[in-house]
Amino acid sequence: MSEEKQAQRQFMVQRIYTKDVSFEAPNTPKMFQENWSPQINVGLGTEVTRIDAENIELVLKVSVEAKHDEKTVFLVEVKQAALFLVQGFGEEETDALMGVAAPNVVFPYAREVVSDLVTRGSFPQFILQPVNFEAIYTQQRQAKTAQAESGAAH
Repeated sequence: MSEEKQAQRQFMVQRIYTKDVSFEAPNTPKMFQENWSPQINVGLGTEVTRIDAENIELVLKVSVEAKHDEKTVFLVEVKQAALFLVQGFGEEETDALMGVAAPNVVFPYAREVVSDLVTRGSFPQFILQPVNFEAIYTQQRQAKTAQAESGAAH
């Protein structure tokens, strides 16, 4: 029986797509004339939505803001998404797949969109560094556990 259950387990990418894109460079063309070394802030987040019993959407939200002397050089916001077929996994396993494996699949696409937008804005190439989604997932799980324990104590 467990072999039969194992055979039914599937985690497959159905589709990868860009859901939303925004690029702003509010201080151009003046910014091109300045000698600047921007401070860059990168934000990451995920949103998981169960579409039906077998299909789950993951949206990876990436924002990159470059500032120089409190002025925005550029701001990129990308929502890169994928639809996954998930069958035969328990709730905890599915949670881990959507917290680690799914973002690892989607991240290279988001990185490419960010890099392309920055380059099209006539700025030097920007490449997002690799992200350890397993470490982020573990930290989030630990924070939820700690929060649940402190809530139960009161």
